[in-house]
Amino acid sequence: MKNIVQGSIITTFRCNAKCHMCDIWKYPTIPSEEINPKLLEKLPDGLRINITGGEPTIRKDIDDFFEILYPKSNLLELSTNGYNTDKIVGLAEKFPNILIRVSIEGLPKLNDKLRGLPDGFDRALRTILELKKTKCKNIGFSVVICDKNAQDLVKLHELCSYLGVELGNSVMHNSWYFHKFDNFDEDREKAVRMEKQFISSLLQSPRNNIKGKLKDYGRAYFNKSILKRLAGDESNYRPPCGAGEDFFFIDPWGNLLPCNGSDKKWIIGNLNDASFEELMTSRNATKIMQKVKACKKDCCFIVTERHDMVRKPWKPIYWIAKNKLKLAFNIQTDFL
Repeated sequence: MKNIVQGSIITTFRCNAKCHMCDIWKYPTIPSEEINPKLLEKLPDGLRINITGGEPTIRKDIDDFFEILYPKSNLLELSTNGYNTDKIVGLAEKFPNILIRVSIEGLPKLNDKLRGLPDGFDRALRTILELKKTKCKNIGFSVVICDKNAQDLVKLHELCSYLGVELGNSVMHNSWYFHKFDNFDEDREKAVRMEKQFISSLLQSPRNNIKGKLKDYGRAYFNKSILKRLAGDESNYRPPCGAGEDFFFIDPWGNLLPCNGSDKKWIIGNLNDASFEELMTSRNATKIMQKVKACKKDCCFIVTERHDMVRKPWKPIYWIAKNKLKLAFNIQTDFL
């Protein structure tokens, strides 16, 4: 309990996109069965909370989640595909200190193909442009990296740098959450080559402010783990998992889980039946954490890397300095 700093609320499995790496849209939740926002009053104060889905802005009561969590959270985040521009902008105007990440998979043609959402890139870009007019400043895109979109990574970074917005990133996984177990990179060589170019671009950030540059350097360090995953490394490419200790997930029915990366759902309990503290200190929580400790999946999520970087800052600082020097003097580096 003492380490918990972040939670993710999966508000719905309904989604208007049909992404190549995620089959949530094939298993939509029934609106009447989805979690009541008031249930989240049980969560501790001071957490970083991510509102996600499916597509969370499909929910008619999405504002209620923000009404409850905005004053309770240290940082409140919305993960969205950006399609419902007016609703997203409305949230930003009402809750200006939130963080918003709009998911894309590449430049226009590739994005719309991989996300199965007609005019998806157009909608995402329009949403970002409208958000820039609001007082909400922590905005940006996010991308799930794989061999199918690796060729667009550098251009996406350049686009975000020019727009003055963030570019969050993760890597393709299989799990119960994505309803996928057949995701794999067909062209690892291409993915590795393009990922190295992306890391190089991040380390030579073209952004014109020091905060933006520092964030790019930190993302470059995280992408070291993504690079190893793309290369096929099966272990030792990421810090120990913090599932259930640093972070947790709540599914659309109110079930409390340690993570979204396992093959099967590891349910600690349901918030409808007990308090958050009671669930996290229960016997079942102890059993679930034994499964977490024995897990060999080695997921590569920023939620784990971020906490490790904060606790051991000398690791990213050394890696960043070493590789920036190599780039400055044209010394070959594999970023590992």
